[in-house]
Amino acid sequence: MRDTARTRRLVLDAAARLVARQGTGVSIDLIAREAGVSKSGLLHHFRSRDQLFLELAEDLVEQFHRSVEAAVDPRDHAAGRLIRGYVNATFSATTDDLTSSEHITLAAALSGVPGVDALMREDTRRWAEAFDADGLHPDRVLLITQAADGASLAALYEGEPNPEKLRRTRELLLALSHGEGPLQGTP
Repeated sequence: MRDTARTRRLVLDAAARLVARQGTGVSIDLIAREAGVSKSGLLHHFRSRDQLFLELAEDLVEQFHRSVEAAVDPRDHAAGRLIRGYVNATFSATTDDLTSSEHITLAAALSGVPGVDALMREDTRRWAEAFDADGLHPDRVLLITQAADGASLAALYEGEPNPEKLRRTRELLLALSHGEGPLQGTP
C-alpha cells in the first residue's frame, strides 16, 4: 500500500475507534497519536476535523457496501440475492472487531457532522435502486431491511447480544427473502 493510502487508513481507523468511544469532540491530536502520525501529517491528509469525519462516514458506508457484496453468494442467481447478502453482512457485523454498539455509537456521533446527512440520503437512494433491481417484492425488502437493521440495534438496548436469537432472526429473514410476491395479508 502506498504511504499516502496507508497513512489515510491508519488515521481513519484511529478516528473510528476514538469517535466510537469519545464522540466527535475527540481531539485531532489524540487521533494523530492513536494513528501514529503527527498532527501536521494528519492535517496534510484531512484539511479539517469535519473533512476527516465526513470521510470517515464515507469510508464506513463503502465498507458496508463491500461487505454486502462479499456476502452475496456467487452461486445464487435468484431474486433477493442482494438482500440475502445485506442480511448476512448485517448479522456478521455483530461479531466484528468494532462491536455492533460501537458501530451504532460511531454512526450516531457522525450524524451531526456537516455533509453526513446528504451522504446518508444518497446511500439510502443507492440501496433503494439496488434493491429494486434485485427483483424481490418491495414489501419483503422493507420488512427484511428494517428487521435486519433493528436486530443490529437490539444488543444496544438489550445488553449482551443473544447469539441464538440473532441466528434465528437471520434464518427467518433469509427464508423471507426466498418468497415471491407481497406478504400475505398486507394491504
